Amino acid sequence: MKILIARLNHETNTFSPVPTPLESFFPSYGAAAYRDNKGMRTAMAAFIDLAEAMGATLVTPVSATANPSGKVQADAYDALTQAIVDAAPGCDAILLDLHGAMVAENSVDGEGDLLARVRAAAPGVPIGVALDLHGNITQKMIDNADVAVGFKTYPHVDMYETGAHAGALLLNMLKGHARHSVRWHPLPLMSHTLRSTTLEGAMQRAVAAARDAEHDGMPAVSVFAGFSLADVEAPCMSVVVTGDADNPQAAQSVADRIAHQIWDERNGFVYESEPLQASLARAQALAQGATRPVLLLDHSDNCMSGGTCDSMDVLQAALAQGLKGIAVGPLCDPQAVDVLVRAGVGATLTLRLGNKVPLAALGISKQPLEVSGTVRAISDGEYTVTGPIYTGQRCAMGRTVHLDIGSAQLVVTERTHEPWDLGVFQVVGIDPTACAFLLLKSRMYCRPVFVPLAHALVECDSPTGVTTSNYALFPFTQVKRPVFPLDKI
Repeated sequence: MKILIARLNHETNTFSPVPTPLESFFPSYGAAAYRDNKGMRTAMAAFIDLAEAMGATLVTPVSATANPSGKVQADAYDALTQAIVDAAPGCDAILLDLHGAMVAENSVDGEGDLLARVRAAAPGVPIGVALDLHGNITQKMIDNADVAVGFKTYPHVDMYETGAHAGALLLNMLKGHARHSVRWHPLPLMSHTLRSTTLEGAMQRAVAAARDAEHDGMPAVSVFAGFSLADVEAPCMSVVVTGDADNPQAAQSVADRIAHQIWDERNGFVYESEPLQASLARAQALAQGATRPVLLLDHSDNCMSGGTCDSMDVLQAALAQGLKGIAVGPLCDPQAVDVLVRAGVGATLTLRLGNKVPLAALGISKQPLEVSGTVRAISDGEYTVTGPIYTGQRCAMGRTVHLDIGSAQLVVTERTHEPWDLGVFQVVGIDPTACAFLLLKSRMYCRPVFVPLAHALVECDSPTGVTTSNYALFPFTQVKRPVFPLDKI
């Protein structure tokens, strides 16, 4: 028994100026791809465990994942997908850990095109996929998978469990115990990412309905929020059901029922940003008498949605409003890092920081912020995630500097990075729990770690971020209209 297991993850923000070359994926191949996932909390790790438990021979051609950013460069997409396609012939089953919202320079439907090529390379071989909750599902993806299961949590803490779910269903097919097929119901609904959390609201209720359907006997039911910062035909919500291939109507009925529930609650997937000055004023009030920091989440420049991590809007406004005792990070400015490293620990200097990456797709270009401060620490920017997201993963922010500008302690890095661990601050000697305000370039992934340590949380939007919740800022041209909430339907 030979089983192909591979991982290829990228969430593409087509408006992001952050490039996505091959090196952004830190790809590993063959035995290295196996080692990079074995014992981890990825869907691929679950696939590995299931295949080994049944004594199968594993084929692991590639494991590659990149932070959300702009379109995947064509040569990167070709190299990574070809590795999977070339490994498919001769395998008895195929298990793929994918995202579902990949757009490449040469493929508007990154996962759909890949699955179609894999199907053609291995006709008749069952294919199972684990997908991110923010996948933009397409008909080509549905047509070329026998099993499809998406995460049920955001923040994503069930990646391994999703892989175990998808893998078990596919291996049941391989053993002759079941025949599965995939049905779906797409919706003309672009959800806001901050309304796709499964912890509350309409999304929580939709996922609960999916779990109930599974409890009632449907093999797998997934609600996809979609990723709306992609100018593609349908960056939209959908419901995907893996059911009995001999009774596809039962699966379709479940998909339709949950989709109708979502549509009836469509206003619950819309996020209206609070004006930035009002957010900061509210944060100031919340901080009065607090013994723990107030979280300020700059979700308009969120690394894990394709942000540059160099927007200074929220920090500038916070300083102008008189906030003090702020820990900020990570700010990505490799030019500034080079200047600070050459100056050395203890040096005091003035430099231009951030706002250096033009948001060309939005027609926005800003001037760097001039700051004066002292270099307190320099680090290689490497740490190990303690969990619960990506537990055990080794992270590298590039050279990282602690710059003290008085009112704020800045973590300045060479690479964009999501603050999903205290290590982001600890690598340069900052205790994030000792500050009055903690300004993170994050939307959701930071929450499992930082919310329990915080007094309160305030979401901060800006008018110029490439991951803002203000859809009016984005010049959508490819999205199929009408679509809610861009249109009144």
